[in-house]
Amino acid sequence: MTKKIPFEYYFTENNHLSIIDVRSPGEFLQGHIPNAHNIPLFNNEERAIVGTCYKKEGKDKAVKLGLSIVGPKLADFVNEAEKIAPNKEVFVHCWRGGMRSGSFAWLLQTAGFKEIKTLELGYKAFRKFVLQTLATKLNYKIIGGHTGSMKTVLLQMLKEKGQQVIDLEQLAHHKGSAFGSFGQGKQPTQEQFENDLAIEILKCDISKPVWIEDESRHIGSVFLIPPFYENKLSAQLFLIQLPFEQRLEFLVKEYAIFPKQEIENALCKIEKKLGGQHLITALEALANDDFHKVAKIAMVYYDKYYGYSLANRANETITEIEIKADKLMETVDLLIEKGK
Repeated sequence: MTKKIPFEYYFTENNHLSIIDVRSPGEFLQGHIPNAHNIPLFNNEERAIVGTCYKKEGKDKAVKLGLSIVGPKLADFVNEAEKIAPNKEVFVHCWRGGMRSGSFAWLLQTAGFKEIKTLELGYKAFRKFVLQTLATKLNYKIIGGHTGSMKTVLLQMLKEKGQQVIDLEQLAHHKGSAFGSFGQGKQPTQEQFENDLAIEILKCDISKPVWIEDESRHIGSVFLIPPFYENKLSAQLFLIQLPFEQRLEFLVKEYAIFPKQEIENALCKIEKKLGGQHLITALEALANDDFHKVAKIAMVYYDKYYGYSLANRANETITEIEIKADKLMETVDLLIEKGK
């Protein structure tokens, strides 16, 4: 039996169902529902051909052309679907919730699938739902601080203590600075980043605090959309104050492991901000394996930059927390207490 449902209903009542996205590979790569599997009715070229036929010769001709392309693939579609959902229970969608998902659902029903749900109004409706979710004003608690303040470490420890945490850097595959791509995979598209973030928000209990890091608007090539960013700006910020020398040691430990060429490239990206002479000094220190000196030069720039970002916040939203690197657990307990 096939039934159309809105995405909200899938997430709350049917998230046991495997998701099959029948859009083209190009559409899927641009953005998809997290954990969805792509079984495209048409590849990118076939989709373009059918679309052109629709525009020039009308729906009936396009449908017949589509059938001639899809026909030889039907058995393969069923085999792929059975691999994804051996229990024969699936959630199917296309772009608008129309012919592609309807046809695929019919095929699976004919092949003996027990439960088939399709996404009402398709992926387009899901994207609308995503943008609405990102605008939701949760009880955000922000971990801020100058570069090297171990913010990500604190977030992980908060998560281990049972707190709700959304790791924006992990979702973005980037740490936000010129050095932020080090050790990270390929960044998602903006659309996929928004999709992944929205799903993380949906997992949260709105009655409890949600901890996130104090990211700037841009995290590498992706960015926080205005409603989410504005909600973050108005939330309570815990400003972590870790002694300079401890921040320095942390940064050296984190980044000195990467190839010198990568570090040099990152420094060159911020040449205008550092100043030409500072860049020359940093590159000389790098060549001599003086990573502490390199880090000190970079810290001057990033500390100044973060100071500017704090100026955009109302003072009453900022709570300073002085910490030491060897007493992080006490800091986490203090954050939990103050975040209630």
